[in-house]
Amino acid sequence: MNPVPRIALVCSGGGARGAYEAGVIRYLREELKANVRFDILCGTSVGAMTACFLATTMDQPQTQGRELAEVWQSLSLERVFKVEGEDLFTITRKMWHAARNTERPDGWRIYDVLHPEALEEMVRTRMSWPRISANLAKGLFSALSVTATRINDGRAVVFVQRKEGGLPAWSKDPSTEARETIMGPEHALASGAIPLLFRSVRIGDEFFCDGFIRQNTPLSPALRLGADRVLILTLKHKPGVPEPVRPMRATPSTPLLVGKVLNALMLDHTEYDLERLRRFNGMLEAGEKAFGPDFLARMNEAVKALRGQPYRHVRELVIRPSRDLSEIAGELLKKRKMPVDETAPAPTRWLHRLTQSQLFTQADLASYLLFDGQYARELIQMGMDDSHARRDQLRSFFDPDARAA
Repeated sequence: MNPVPRIALVCSGGGARGAYEAGVIRYLREELKANVRFDILCGTSVGAMTACFLATTMDQPQTQGRELAEVWQSLSLERVFKVEGEDLFTITRKMWHAARNTERPDGWRIYDVLHPEALEEMVRTRMSWPRISANLAKGLFSALSVTATRINDGRAVVFVQRKEGGLPAWSKDPSTEARETIMGPEHALASGAIPLLFRSVRIGDEFFCDGFIRQNTPLSPALRLGADRVLILTLKHKPGVPEPVRPMRATPSTPLLVGKVLNALMLDHTEYDLERLRRFNGMLEAGEKAFGPDFLARMNEAVKALRGQPYRHVRELVIRPSRDLSEIAGELLKKRKMPVDETAPAPTRWLHRLTQSQLFTQADLASYLLFDGQYARELIQMGMDDSHARRDQLRSFFDPDARAA
């Protein structure tokens, strides 16, 4: 009798695009249901918040998806970027103090004026962090990992909490470090701290920012933690036919460049990681055909001391958006182009005008920053629809008796 495969959920980063992950989770919990379980949870950036939310609610699987979707749908730009309750005087005073502050040696930062307080509050108060340890102790899942980037040297630090404690054998890559921890809100906030926009987070004597810089899709931690199957939620649309390169008729603007840089940093590693995993699977299958069914066991005996972990077949399934999420953001902003309510508080009027400016209408950038309930609803629905379109593959993936390779 084959052992029950260990299933990992791998959640990628992408700012406001993370609402798509909530749609996938909701479909799995409310529509697919049968055999759906996660032994290992791995997340980076906004995916770290998704993974931690699931870890805190693993004892309530029937309501996980709905609760996560409700959190996303409750967001608004006014709350996330903290202009709700502000007035022109308080905003002006913040900007004045930030510009005139000569006592702080590191100068002023943009989040002194626009701080995403609602996201921080959500992470700190909407998750019962002690339940992670409790759910691990109950055996409801076996491991959780969150990746953040250490600002001092740019290394990816993978924070790990396991049921049995300690760390498994880890990669010898000098740019990555694994660290055992008791997971708390600071780890999720550090992993999701988009540079320049969100404040860096202090953990011990070190400061951290968004984990996407080094490891946006935490596939490697899932494998190191023992996954036999990995369900990967990526936030990058992959068109069937490569889109033609459109000629640029003007010098690219700063918002356009920032959006493209975020795309490159946050999403470009997924395909490389998947290709490497598929190549390893192909090599193992070829070895078994050439040298017999005991090829894998013999090879693992030879490399055990070198790697610290055996090679194994790993089955993967990727759920990705059926449309480019930047298009969704762009369409939503076009629909919103209407006169700003002049009776609203000054900061709210300013923020609404900002969303109609080039800063937001460059759709790539907007898709990361549009922390808005309507945008979230559209992404959640897309996540559910895309999952439904893959329902047969998902059923086979979660079937404990299905082939592992």
